[in-house]
Amino acid sequence: MPVRFYMDHHVHAAIVQALVRAGIDVLTAQDDGFAAASDESVFSRATALNRVLFTRDEDYFAIAADRIRRGIPFVSIVYAHQKSATIGQCIEGLQYIALSAAPSDLNSVVWRLPL
Repeated sequence: MPVRFYMDHHVHAAIVQALVRAGIDVLTAQDDGFAAASDESVFSRATALNRVLFTRDEDYFAIAADRIRRGIPFVSIVYAHQKSATIGQCIEGLQYIALSAAPSDLNSVVWRLPL
């Protein structure tokens, strides 16, 4: 099963465009009608769609931690800090994940970029 990404509204369009050009399945919160949704709603939506959530918003760590504590499964989150991970590093890391991750790697895990 190929990795499919869900991008929250903090993700730069250049990242999305580069991944799409590379043939990676990407859905943005904006295109899905969730641009103004709460972080919790975006998190839940990505999980419902079985898409790995990519974000540059560290608030998702608390949501993931809460779900782990409560035993609620979710599809992985990939996080890249806005100031310490460049657009190029984000593209490279997400491409690596898309091409190399196995389905078992995508369950309730938080990944940080750069890898």
